[in-house]
Amino acid sequence: MTTDRRYDTIHATSPAQMRALSHPARHKLLGAMNPDGATISQLSNRLGMNKGSVSHHLGVLCAAGLAHKGPTRTVRGGTEQYFVPTARKVMFPPGEDGAATNAMLATITEELGTDDDHLLNHRVICLTRDQAEAVRQHLDAVVNDLQPADPRERQYGIVVGLYQRR
Repeated sequence: MTTDRRYDTIHATSPAQMRALSHPARHKLLGAMNPDGATISQLSNRLGMNKGSVSHHLGVLCAAGLAHKGPTRTVRGGTEQYFVPTARKVMFPPGEDGAATNAMLATITEELGTDDDHLLNHRVICLTRDQAEAVRQHLDAVVNDLQPADPRERQYGIVVGLYQRR
């Protein structure tokens, strides 16, 4: 695992990371965690998942180095543990049989199904390898240069893709 501090990016390539990214619930959890972290209860409420499932999937993410335990706070005599994503951006290869990519796209597909006002645009175009690389770099820069709004604002997801067709 390497972390690029400039973009706060993890290049997830280890077998543990690929296994962790091969389940849609873990993509949901990574997307639902604030940069400052979230508790199991908060994630359970945000995602409508039971706490046992959240705890299990967080354990897998932590073991893979994609999330880690953050600060704690005392609430009504108990201690709440916050979990924090390790990086703002996770880059990964498709994984075995495309499992990691399929899990990510399944998560996005579920969210798109509930948004009547989404913008999803798919275009196939012939490009040279150099043109494709220039487009990839431009799109990556556009997404990375966006600054997050106040956490109380509505959240939006961004899907940016460039892939070689067969």
